[in-house]
Amino acid sequence: MKPFELALSAAKEAGMILERFFRDGAEVRSKGISDLVTDADISAERQIAGMIRQVYPDHAILGEEENSGSIDAEHLWVVDPLDGTTNFAHQIPHFAVSIAYLYRGQAQAGVVWNPLRGDLYTARRGEGAWHNEKPIRVGSQTQMSEVLVGTGFYYDRGAMMEATLAAIGDCFRQNIHGIRRFGTASLDLAHVATGLYGAYFEYQLSPWDYAAGQLLVEEAGGKVTTCNGSSMPLQKTSILATNGPLHPQVLSIVERHLKSWQSAAPPAM
Repeated sequence: MKPFELALSAAKEAGMILERFFRDGAEVRSKGISDLVTDADISAERQIAGMIRQVYPDHAILGEEENSGSIDAEHLWVVDPLDGTTNFAHQIPHFAVSIAYLYRGQAQAGVVWNPLRGDLYTARRGEGAWHNEKPIRVGSQTQMSEVLVGTGFYYDRGAMMEATLAAIGDCFRQNIHGIRRFGTASLDLAHVATGLYGAYFEYQLSPWDYAAGQLLVEEAGGKVTTCNGSSMPLQKTSILATNGPLHPQVLSIVERHLKSWQSAAPPAM
């Protein structure tokens, strides 16, 4: 089974687990301030990891919950078994399974699957991106006054939150149509890929949050960088995804407030 086919099959299997827990209930635990985990997260990741190891026993797996494969592995699977756990825990049907396969650090296949809505987003490097098997492209807007902008808040309740709010304010001053914050980064990136958003930014995400979604945006014709305009590292980082033409305009806003947050943050120990 090829990696793309395996990612698709594993996402569907994990989605069935999430549907069952969503219907029947799942125990919710806290990993930190508003950082939740449920039995559904754990069960879905174990299902995905088991399927990958059965087909590719020598591949590394980097998952949000239990798998900590090296980012330097030649073959690496980056897995978020339940992106949008807080939505899930509050019975909001906006969450997804996100799976990406990387070869030598570069995503080759990505799948984002919202089982309750039946929304399937897929991408293969050099071959394009699809929503429910229909090809997708980013929007063609050239001005911020023509688009919606998506964002997200990390679990921080201090300077990072304030920087995000300040950046939102500056986006509104560019007469954007509105801000959307839906709480599932992989689906936010899919919204950029399908042209629903002109841009999406967040000041801190982990690789499992964006690995599949980044490939979606890029294969749909968009651009993805950190919030200071550099290439995305395979580590916890900021993210800015746009349709391309809007990138410089949005970057000028989010980079300024990224610097204000970083200057306010305490030095690393």
